[in-house]
Amino acid sequence: MPSDRYATDVLASDWRAPARGRATPAEATLGLVVEEVMTDFCGEIVAVDRDLGTLTLEDRRGRRRGFPLGPGFLLEGRPVVLSPPMTRSAPSAPRRTASGSVAVTGGHARVARASRIFVEGRHDAELVEKVWGDDLRVEGVVVEYLGGVDDLLTSLHDFAPGPGRRVGVLVDHLVPGSKEARIAERVRRSPMGGHVLVVGHPFVDVWAGVKPERVGLATWPEVPRDVEWKHGVCAALGWPHADQADIARAWQQILSQVTSYADCEPALLGRVEELIDFVTAG
Repeated sequence: MPSDRYATDVLASDWRAPARGRATPAEATLGLVVEEVMTDFCGEIVAVDRDLGTLTLEDRRGRRRGFPLGPGFLLEGRPVVLSPPMTRSAPSAPRRTASGSVAVTGGHARVARASRIFVEGRHDAELVEKVWGDDLRVEGVVVEYLGGVDDLLTSLHDFAPGPGRRVGVLVDHLVPGSKEARIAERVRRSPMGGHVLVVGHPFVDVWAGVKPERVGLATWPEVPRDVEWKHGVCAALGWPHADQADIARAWQQILSQVTSYADCEPALLGRVEELIDFVTAG
């Protein structure tokens, strides 16, 4: 029987489709192995220049060649149109407070606890606020300054510490044999001692709790005993120190260099963290 040359319709299928199939889009990601069809150069994508619209292939012998992005490549034997890889933002790290704690987002300041943290002076309070302020607001802890540690026992009697009403006290120069150490021991031995924690750093003043490099010093200067420490520091730095206004401006200059716990000495950081733990326990 003679064959029927017209039994099938040659136009019934996509007669224009290439033998390998139509090109599909693909990202030119690093490490992908493709072949450039005009030169038969096959290699791994080792670079993509988004601005120039080019890619670089490296073959198994280490030879490199550049080609324009777009059509004209085979991926696993199939034609592809290569485009720059999509940029994907990395997951954002959790925001940290100045103290290094994970920041609480969307929260509100807690109603103040009955417990308190006492510090010696305004500068101590400002430094604690600068570094731990966010944490203290979340915990509902108020920081009060005393204007010196000499009347600490009187201030504690007025506050009346007790269960659920703790007091943490940060003092300067808490070293064996110092006036501050004797006051801390009297507090510990008093009837309210179980509800009060007195800790301190070894520095003469809280200024030295800031790392000296932050103000351009290798170390804080040695100040003679007969010179008020802050005045001696300002003199060593060449800053005005004639009156209290000068001292206040000097402190603001130092404080402005503090942006996080990393700007403060560990001997100060550990003590403040200890007080926060004490007044928030339970």
